[in-house]
Amino acid sequence: MTLNDDSFTDWKNREEIAESMIPMIGKLHRERDVTVLLHSRSLVNKSVVSILKTHRFARQIAGEELSVTETLPFLEALTTLDLGPAQIDIGILAESHRADDRGLSVLDFTAEAVAGATGANKIDRREPRDVVLYGFGRIGRLVARLLIEKSGSGNGLRLRAIVVRGGGTRAADDLVKRASLLRRDSVHGQFQGTITVDEATSRIIANGNEITVIYADDPSEVDYTAYGIDNAILIDNTGKWRDREGLSQHLRPGIDKVVLTAPGKGDVPNIVHGVNHDTIKPDEQILSCASCTTNAIVPPLKAMNDEYGVERGHVETVHSFTNDQNLLDNYHKADRRGRSAPLNMVITETGAASAVAKALPDLKAPITGSSIRVPVPDVSIAILSLRLGRETDREEVLEYLRGVSLTSPLRRQIDFTTAPDAVSMDFIGSRHASIIDAGATKVDGDNAILYLWYDNEFGYSCQVVRVVQHVSGVEYPTYPATSL
Repeated sequence: MTLNDDSFTDWKNREEIAESMIPMIGKLHRERDVTVLLHSRSLVNKSVVSILKTHRFARQIAGEELSVTETLPFLEALTTLDLGPAQIDIGILAESHRADDRGLSVLDFTAEAVAGATGANKIDRREPRDVVLYGFGRIGRLVARLLIEKSGSGNGLRLRAIVVRGGGTRAADDLVKRASLLRRDSVHGQFQGTITVDEATSRIIANGNEITVIYADDPSEVDYTAYGIDNAILIDNTGKWRDREGLSQHLRPGIDKVVLTAPGKGDVPNIVHGVNHDTIKPDEQILSCASCTTNAIVPPLKAMNDEYGVERGHVETVHSFTNDQNLLDNYHKADRRGRSAPLNMVITETGAASAVAKALPDLKAPITGSSIRVPVPDVSIAILSLRLGRETDREEVLEYLRGVSLTSPLRRQIDFTTAPDAVSMDFIGSRHASIIDAGATKVDGDNAILYLWYDNEFGYSCQVVRVVQHVSGVEYPTYPATSL
């Protein structure tokens, strides 16, 4: 047998193991509301190749590749336990067991690590919570995809309706066109599932989820209880209203809370999940998920401040163009943004630096910021330049940030890559708020420069959904518990 034959045989064996994992992962998700993760990456509804690639990616974080032969026993152990709703990371289970010197079996170690989610300790499955999308643009459609993806257990968030402009003037094929935009996306690819349209009832049916499309030109026109919607969370992704007075218009019959997918103004709380989501008051009805750039820089900024202290900082964002810009030169109320987005680098302002104070009130360091829009449709990079509270070196900072991305409470927000040839397109579809580029990181004494990639559309949408899960009560605890 040749070396190539050995490699191919190993690949086929791993394929077979990954195939055997899929029904176990699916059953845990559907029947027990358990989401199986591998280094913070969900394995629910993933293909054989996706599962294998996720295992291989672990080498960039932990230094070596994880094998499905290592994680399968832990997944099998989970299926034997009396589990309640939770998120369980089998990658961390496998690596923690490897480092444990007590000689515990896989089953005993797993039972101990997830004890908080088993037997008398397990929490009850939550009742489904209705969600309404107000607006159906770039962020709205991605949030819709995520909500539909996460509806498998039937006990989480349920996308019940989408509100779009149109009133009595909509085109005959309006619903079909909107469904088509959900089905196919030039940046993010095909929708994973099936979509049909019921024009008679004004519904889009996506993976069995019946979503009513409501046409209204103003929030006051809608009574959501007429559509069977109650106690819902409304996600406003239009950005038309950003203060409490404007967003309060959404608090109509059937709507309990309003979440804005843009920076809030005035006393509207700006929330970055993973950093300050636990400050949301139970009776708060209106809140903001801040901006994509704020979500990208605040988690690494918190991590660096926690370990080294931050005296001051500046963020320069190289940002993909957005629908707010013109395709070709034309009038725009803002300076420079009227120039053709696909043809120019455009200097513009960013509110991300000033928004840091709302998300990180304990950080007293002044943070400045500016932005350049560039001719790419998605994925941006934030260059975070920091004056630290103490001197350090590059190796120490990278090792610390690697650990943060792997085992800290910020592991869903911060990713880490050592790929020497990484470029922006490689991060389309990233579910993290930002990805630290290890190769580009620079440290000299008390000066550090971090290069933070972020999918300003999809990664931000994931953060929005996490906030909505938190305020709705369907954000379940993660096991094993984080170590940082």
